[in-house]
Amino acid sequence: MERFTSRMQAVQSPIIPIVGELIRRHPGTISLGQGVVYYPPPPEAMAGLSEFLADSRHHLYGSVVGIPPLLDTIAAKLESDNGIFLDNRRSIVVTAGSNMAFVNAVLAITQPGDEIILPTPYYFNHEMAIAIASCRPVLVPTDENYQLRPEAILDAISDKTRAVVTISPNNPTGAVYSEDALRQIDRICAERGIYHISDEAYEYFTYDGTRHVSPASFADSFDRTISLFSLSKAYGFASWRIGYMVLPSHLVDAVKKIQDTILICPPVISQYAALGALRVGASYCRGHLETIASIREIVLDALKPLTELCTIAPARGAFYVFLKVNAQLEALELVERLIRDYRVAVIPGTTFGMKDGCYLRVAYGALKPETVAEGIDRLVRGLKEILG
Repeated sequence: MERFTSRMQAVQSPIIPIVGELIRRHPGTISLGQGVVYYPPPPEAMAGLSEFLADSRHHLYGSVVGIPPLLDTIAAKLESDNGIFLDNRRSIVVTAGSNMAFVNAVLAITQPGDEIILPTPYYFNHEMAIAIASCRPVLVPTDENYQLRPEAILDAISDKTRAVVTISPNNPTGAVYSEDALRQIDRICAERGIYHISDEAYEYFTYDGTRHVSPASFADSFDRTISLFSLSKAYGFASWRIGYMVLPSHLVDAVKKIQDTILICPPVISQYAALGALRVGASYCRGHLETIASIREIVLDALKPLTELCTIAPARGAFYVFLKVNAQLEALELVERLIRDYRVAVIPGTTFGMKDGCYLRVAYGALKPETVAEGIDRLVRGLKEILG
């Protein structure tokens, strides 16, 4: 059977398990790698499990698009938090995380050989999903502060382009896109008859007065904007695998086929937990943002001694800082050395599509202040000694 090849051979291996194995081999390593938060789900999410267990019918298959009370709660949240109003032109589909939502979107709007534009650095699972669908990611660099370059995106559109992807607040850079930039992308998509896929998993994580904007709130965006949301970050819900997408209603039948084939329905027990979390609302996440914001200040202050060794762009969203190392080094080799010799883990920029230079993603959402301070101290010391 070795003579057969698979499309999966062209798909990069997920980096998180690779770095995780390196961490396991070196006990005592502080991880500034995986993008999760330090806090658990709200108690109300656990209370939602009682509602699930109270009815034996909940052990059967649920609706492919999500349970009705959760859909209603999401609709109210979209209006109050995102300015997205639903009518018969838009629909909500609950998914097994926003990664599932992205796969749904790609499979629903493309056929093999089509193109999807990804600003770089990209989120690696997006690039992987496009390759799995036998489509081609078209990479368009952002500017020196990792902000969108609408004219470059416009120039990259071909007759095979089906969508432009934006992530704001951004993973891996922490950049937050302005309303003007997002409007320009939305206008380009309208003029060219393509979709705008907007990943908003970090919608509540903004700092320094920066405001998050949902492109689906723009007038007349209903027929082209596909919005992806997640509970994993804001509600400490990573392993529960619940997200949702807001999409033009003409795509719902296609997405139903995809979800029914892959998972039949989103995990119903997780949906009841999500219902409890969303009933609490964004106040739960915002109650923890002060701590994360203080951790962010610790990180930015501790990185200041690296200004001659690394380029550090503004990061006013999510919980990442993206470092450009001013040296000719292989990023994964540098990551391996930092883990082995300094017991601190970060993620190499190559997995985000940054192959021209050495980049590192530093994540700080998972740690308490004292732990992140020690981790950043190890990172700074390691980079100084390696680059010095």
